[in-house]
Amino acid sequence: MINRRLVLAGVAAMAFATSASAEDWKAKYPEITFAVIPAENGSGVTERFTPFVNYLSKELGIKVNLRVANDYAAVIEGQRAGNIHIGYYGPASFARARLTGVKTDAFVIDVNSDGSKGYYSVFYVLNKSPYQKLEDLKGKNLGLVDPNSTSGNNMPRFKMNQMGIDPDHFFNQVIFTGSHENAVLALAQGTVDVAANWWNAEDDSNLTRMLAKNMVKSSDGTPMKKEDFRTIVKSDLIINSPYAYLSDLPDDMKAAIKQAFLDAPQKDAEAFKKLSDGKNRPWQPVANEDYNKTIELIKFVDSLRKKAS
Repeated sequence: MINRRLVLAGVAAMAFATSASAEDWKAKYPEITFAVIPAENGSGVTERFTPFVNYLSKELGIKVNLRVANDYAAVIEGQRAGNIHIGYYGPASFARARLTGVKTDAFVIDVNSDGSKGYYSVFYVLNKSPYQKLEDLKGKNLGLVDPNSTSGNNMPRFKMNQMGIDPDHFFNQVIFTGSHENAVLALAQGTVDVAANWWNAEDDSNLTRMLAKNMVKSSDGTPMKKEDFRTIVKSDLIINSPYAYLSDLPDDMKAAIKQAFLDAPQKDAEAFKKLSDGKNRPWQPVANEDYNKTIELIKFVDSLRKKAS
């Protein structure tokens, strides 16, 4: 009887300690900011992530504010300043954050419909154009996305270096469009002749998502179809995007955030599905070390730019 009472008392004490610990971090962090890179236009990101942020607020028992970053660097600098508690990064922007001393830890990774954890960078041209390979585009205009975009800048530069092409001398202009959507629109409207973008599969890419929303029109206003675009380059596999929280958040708070993400597909299936139009499988845990190759990638691209200047 005494032993049973001692065990029950111990269990009660542990439960009380856990509850008190949770209350401690909730008192310290009654409100947090979750920031997302601008992979698509601001309204699109807001529509995609708002149901999940609402779920996260309810699950954590604190207010979670969604912030759509103006550019990739804004998430890096926001976490550096401690103003962004959870960030949804691209692989290269997360690697850049780690490389430049931001105290942030990746905790879950996107998983594709086939169970893989990677995607590709592709170069699109218009199907009606005469360009069959990148070498045909000398003196033309290239559309990239953002300096910190993996599929929209870093991997394209790495791939072009493999092909012996220095983009800053090979093309007439290299234009940063600011988002993956803007890169596609610049190509569709003739502002650029070739554009880099992300691609998961034939039925899952930024292009297919835009086409499903009837967002892509040619310079004369005609709605465009998938057949109006042609892929002329496809990169090596890139590790998928991570979600990362500030390293110095309380351990039990980080554990609660991670668990909320892992539970989302079961606890709020609709909010989870909306994030990828129902394409992705549940998140899986990931570690900072999984992005070491991406750090090496951006170091290499930085060295190319230094040589060019």
